[in-house]
Amino acid sequence: MLNTFFYCINMYNRYVMEEFLKKLIQAETTAEKGEVTAAQIIAAELSKSGIDSYIDTWDQTRANIIAHIKSPNLKPALLFVCHLDVVGPGEAAWSHPPFAAVESDGKIYGRGSADMKGGIAAIVTAIRQVVDTGTRLQGDIILLCAAGEETDSCGVSRFMHEHSWLNKPAGIIIPEQTAFAVVTAHRGMAWLKVTTKGKAAHSSAPELGVNAISSMRAFLDELKNYKIDVQPHPLLGSCSMSVNTISGGKAMNVVPDQCTIGIDIRTLPGQNHEEIVNDFKRIFANLKQQFPTFNAEVFIDRAVEAIETDPQCSFVREFCAAIGANETKAVGFTTDAPHLRPLGAPIVIFGPGKPELCHKPDEYINISDVEKAVEHYKKIIMKFLL
Repeated sequence: MLNTFFYCINMYNRYVMEEFLKKLIQAETTAEKGEVTAAQIIAAELSKSGIDSYIDTWDQTRANIIAHIKSPNLKPALLFVCHLDVVGPGEAAWSHPPFAAVESDGKIYGRGSADMKGGIAAIVTAIRQVVDTGTRLQGDIILLCAAGEETDSCGVSRFMHEHSWLNKPAGIIIPEQTAFAVVTAHRGMAWLKVTTKGKAAHSSAPELGVNAISSMRAFLDELKNYKIDVQPHPLLGSCSMSVNTISGGKAMNVVPDQCTIGIDIRTLPGQNHEEIVNDFKRIFANLKQQFPTFNAEVFIDRAVEAIETDPQCSFVREFCAAIGANETKAVGFTTDAPHLRPLGAPIVIFGPGKPELCHKPDEYINISDVEKAVEHYKKIIMKFLL
């Protein structure tokens, strides 16, 4: 009889968590739609356990949500940081509608299921279950679910400008999709915009103009031979560079006077992004010598530093002990973590979901992994705050 009772409780908790996750996916928190709806869903979920939260809104659709579970402050707090936003579904076909949150074969499909609404569902559920048991914690739990991680980190930046009330936490946990690897280092990011400028003319007399697309082609040819001058990192390896966007031209019968590309460069700890910009300017100068009409400019559209937490520090060692992990690792993707460095606390990225599914069609997360994450987060909370 007792086993049946606990089975029913577990099944009910699973159902509640699944429905919460589905609502988060259905909120469709793309850059165009914003995060307000998802923040309201989280606030409603927390309120079921009597947990107050604050939704910070701006620009009509953007939102952060902050929950602060207070204690006697006998121990330093734990800060959990998530992001509410998702990238768009893209142009490729999906087997299930990207924002329908379809459940099938033990998985929930949808944009953001792995990156990172599965992690949000897990940490919110874990916090609720700890609070519902009446456990008397000796340190605070602080939860931030922020806007804009996929675009400009506007949410975490806004939080950091207003964090004077926050004392140095024992540690910061980011429940991103790491397939339960304990990640203590990741590369940084420099998004560069390069624009070539030309002279418009009628396409029947192209010799009267300067074709900005042709100028961009000359730059891209040079870029194929460019290597970023930096020593590989023992964990993170080398930099990577990818040209990911291009725009130019206004009409088929007009010589284009402007062309712009976007370049995503993933950088290493201590690397100076301005040095890459200066390298590009030197390439421009060389092209100008070869082609007197060449004209280009470059600027940093977004920059995020790399992070590296000492895997031998006490927080990481205790974190690993709490969940039974034997090692840490580094990853190539970037998170909001670098913006949190001024807090002076060790940062760990750890959560459910497969990183290789992020930003792809048919993104999904295993329900069992979200359940597993709930148990891990409860163990972490108890380890540091009990």
